[in-house]
Amino acid sequence: MSDLLLELRSEEIPARMQRKAAGDLKKLVTDALVEAGLSYEGAREYWTPRRLTLDIRGLTARSADVREERKGPRTDANEKAIEGFLRGAGLSSISEAQVQSDPKKGDFYVAIISKPGRAAEEIVAAVMPDIVRNFPWPKSMRWGKPSVKPGSLRWVRPLQSIVCTFGTEHEETAVIPFEIDGIVASNVTYGHRFHAPEAITAKRFEDYAASLEKAYVVLDAERRKDIILHDARDVAFANGLELVEDEGLLEEVSGLVEWPQVLMGSFEEDYLSIPSEIIRLTIKTNQKCFVTRPQAGETLSNRFILVANIQATDGGKDIIHGNGKVVRARLSDALHFWKRDQGDLPDLETLEGSAEKFGLDLKKPLDQRMAKLDALNVTFHAKLGSQGERVARIRALAADLAKITGADAALVDRAVVLAKADLRTEAVGEFPELQGVMGRKYASLQGETSSVATAIEDHYKPQGPSDRVPEDKVAITVALADKLDTLVGFWAIDEKPTGSKDPYALRRAALGVVRILLERGVRLPLLATTRDADLLAFFHDRLKVYLRDLGARHDLIDAVLTLEADDLLMVARRVEALTAFITSEDGKNLLAGTKRATQLLAAEEKKGTVVADGVSDALLKLDAEKDLFAAVKAASAEASDAIAKEDFRSAMAALSKLRAPVDRFFEDVLVNDEDAAIRANRLALLRMIREATGTVADFSKIAG
Repeated sequence: MSDLLLELRSEEIPARMQRKAAGDLKKLVTDALVEAGLSYEGAREYWTPRRLTLDIRGLTARSADVREERKGPRTDANEKAIEGFLRGAGLSSISEAQVQSDPKKGDFYVAIISKPGRAAEEIVAAVMPDIVRNFPWPKSMRWGKPSVKPGSLRWVRPLQSIVCTFGTEHEETAVIPFEIDGIVASNVTYGHRFHAPEAITAKRFEDYAASLEKAYVVLDAERRKDIILHDARDVAFANGLELVEDEGLLEEVSGLVEWPQVLMGSFEEDYLSIPSEIIRLTIKTNQKCFVTRPQAGETLSNRFILVANIQATDGGKDIIHGNGKVVRARLSDALHFWKRDQGDLPDLETLEGSAEKFGLDLKKPLDQRMAKLDALNVTFHAKLGSQGERVARIRALAADLAKITGADAALVDRAVVLAKADLRTEAVGEFPELQGVMGRKYASLQGETSSVATAIEDHYKPQGPSDRVPEDKVAITVALADKLDTLVGFWAIDEKPTGSKDPYALRRAALGVVRILLERGVRLPLLATTRDADLLAFFHDRLKVYLRDLGARHDLIDAVLTLEADDLLMVARRVEALTAFITSEDGKNLLAGTKRATQLLAAEEKKGTVVADGVSDALLKLDAEKDLFAAVKAASAEASDAIAKEDFRSAMAALSKLRAPVDRFFEDVLVNDEDAAIRANRLALLRMIREATGTVADFSKIAG
């Protein structure tokens, strides 16, 4: 067993591509080696801004010899058949084939094809050029003299060197010297471009990683993240502050540096008058820096954390100064946006028509922005009209939904007409991810009620499975109206998600509706609201995903969810009750008896056996069938009353009383009696069982 070390070193790889690229390299290489007949014990990928590295342990030294027998035509076959056999088997003459006999089919030719195994070095050298040339970068480039030739190498940034060494743990490693566009694989790499530009000779992974560390390169991205996070926490704590952690930013910054150096900068406290969200995004987006806050505080401090790639001789003063200049300039812009958004627009007289249409007050800044959004006829979607038209649709839908959610109709209307207004603010123009957040802040500043301000932010929620769901009734109403309008609109123009493609995030919108209905207890008839059965089926799919994530069994969901079920809250409650019931002893036994009854009935119906329209008392001959008839009538009535009260647990408890009479029926009664009338009557009795249990679930879909 030997180890393989592979490094592809280039100019800086964009941070967002590094993790996936390293994973792609691991999969492509290991898959190719396995396909070529090699095996390995383990493989791990590493990445820095300037290199992708792969460490493969326990790789077999060569692939196994292969012996294959390929059966050919009969010996008396025509000449063309024999020629085709020779070509396919790679034989030059039929004399190279063997003849085998079959008692039934006679004599036929067999080719014995032997393929000797290949050395791992040979296999690696053969597969690597294609892997590098066809690497799945989202974007790539050509460079240098070779770039003028057709088929020249493309890479995300200019590829500078390749390391490829192979050998056992206790022996000297050897270089596998394949070549790609003039770059020949060797055992030479380089460390940090400023601190250690000298060449490094690599052997196996351990000394390679240790040599890079001495050359100011931390190879392991997770370790770089850990260094940055803990040093940032320590620097903040030493200054009486705490780090505002950001996993996405941490991942990105760890991909920008090979030798992370954490420093602290500052800006003037006057900028703290800007909302924290704007400060944080300004510093994150423009300088990839973290913000801090006083320990146990809510607002931000005027200190920020930056991560350099150089261990500066001046302690980082120049780096801090340079970053501070940029941060101050960007915060100055942000302060300007913040103040301008609270002022009047210059062309108010042109907005009066839009203001009248939506009942807006042009003395208020946010109302002006909504009027401007409508007056400019800003497109929402080419086939779905403008943002103003969309707000009008949401407004009408929200008015109807308010009757269901119990929200104050006037507050709902006010929240809707202001919900998209911040799209015309300069703050959101600079940072689109702040839409809703800035709307809430500007609404509060102009004196809107807390419900209206909250709804402006929360109507976008939830934006994913882990995002919070709106709580206020006004916010719930506007959020539902916004998502339902989106879904109905895109369904109407036949822009539905296909496969993995969902450019308008319609699955997220539907899941948002599902979560709001279930987590906030809203009874909404979706089919009556959307008037689209296909869209209802889409909601069903999202509901199944949601309930399965909560631990519900797929068969129990299917047993409850009918094609026309459009009250998702009731579906969820039925699934919950069925889950509790079916795991009880009564539930298990009733399931067995009911499935036996429905399966027998279904089989007879399929054969065309006559089933009576109803059960006749006069044809009930045995006590077991009389008792079952009485029990089914009683249980059906009790279950129906419970279902009318939406008490599904009580409905199932009523049906559980059928357990004993069903068991006794199948012990004492022969359903397929010789008398056709009695048989039809008994089958009608089984149908009563199916109909009774069917009021709560389709027991035939339940496993077990």
